[in-house]
Order: sequence, then structure tokens, then C-alpha cells
Amino acid sequence: MIRSASPSVSGRLVLASASPRRIDLLRQIGVEPAAIDPADADESPLAGELPAPHAERLALVKARLVAPRHPGAHVLGADTVVACGRRILPKAEDEATARRCLALLSGRRHRVHGGVCLLGPDGRATARLVTTIVTFKRLEVGEVERYIASGEWHGKAGGYAIQGLAALFVRALSGSYSNVVGLPLYETGALLRGSGLDGRG
Repeated sequence: MIRSASPSVSGRLVLASASPRRIDLLRQIGVEPAAIDPADADESPLAGELPAPHAERLALVKARLVAPRHPGAHVLGADTVVACGRRILPKAEDEATARRCLALLSGRRHRVHGGVCLLGPDGRATARLVTTIVTFKRLEVGEVERYIASGEWHGKAGGYAIQGLAALFVRALSGSYSNVVGLPLYETGALLRGSGLDGRG
């Protein structure tokens, strides 16, 4: 369902996502989309598709699905992929999946790939791909159980949300923190500035 926003900094921008995290991150840099219109995209990886290209492709797919509903607007699509090596971790929709993800991440380094795509009214797409390296401490059984009980993992790629209790699991991080939350702000801001959509253009 399309939601209209309050008076916006960027009246020509549509966000192709219902993620509260992405909405909050845009507001953090002073950008309020004119509308929030989630894309109903098939997020299944293509045969042999690696994590980084998967994130980049889905950001473009989401923007293109939403654009026909908003002629004359710029559409921002984004996708976040958590990967252990070549393996794409799922969004955790149940406890068993969350436990499997945490077991894979425990004591290891993994990558978070963020794809962001701005689709212009003329159909021209400008995209960025950002990769952040995150290292988890070795997780103890009690820590995992407390995290599962919190419910924060639900619907999160890789079974965790870095902005919540899982911050205690992160031993090191290299790259964009906001990318792990759900949207690489530096790169997104650059895309918006290039199209005059950051409130200054």
C-alpha cells in the first residue's frame, strides 16, 4: 500500500521500501520521501548469483517495479544482503532460521552488501554497491538464547539487527555502519545530491 508522507524535503522522491530502518536513515540526513511504496519483488537469488550482484540487482528491480506507479518521480530502491563467503543468508522469519544464521556468524567475519539505486523519471538508473565487513565474537549459548528471546532477529537479513542488542556481538566493523542498518547514507546522499533531491538542489 502506498503511504503519503508529511511535507517533504524531497517532494519528487519515492522510497520503494517499507523498512522503518531505511525511512529513519533517510530522515537522519534530512530527506523525507514524498511517498513510501514498497516493491513486491521476488528476492530469490538467480542460479549462481553471488551476494554482491544479488544486492545490486534487487535494488534496481525494486525501483523499476515501483516507478510505473509514480510517473515523473525519482524512485529509490535498496537491498541489503548478509553473506558468509559466497552464501547468502536469509531473512530470519522463524527461530530456527535465526539460530542457524547466528551459528554461522559466531566467531567469524562476514560481509554486508548494500545495493542502492535511484531511478529517474526518464528511466535512467544510477546505482551504488557498498560492502561492509563485520566480525562477530564467538557467541555463547546464553547470549544466543537471550537474543532469540528478544525477537529483534525477526525479518532481519542474517538474523540480526546491528542497531539493537546484537551490537554486543560485533567485535570489529570496517566500512559503512549505516549500510549494515539498511542503507549506506554517504552513497545514498551522493545519489540524491546528483539529482537535486537532498533539499539543496
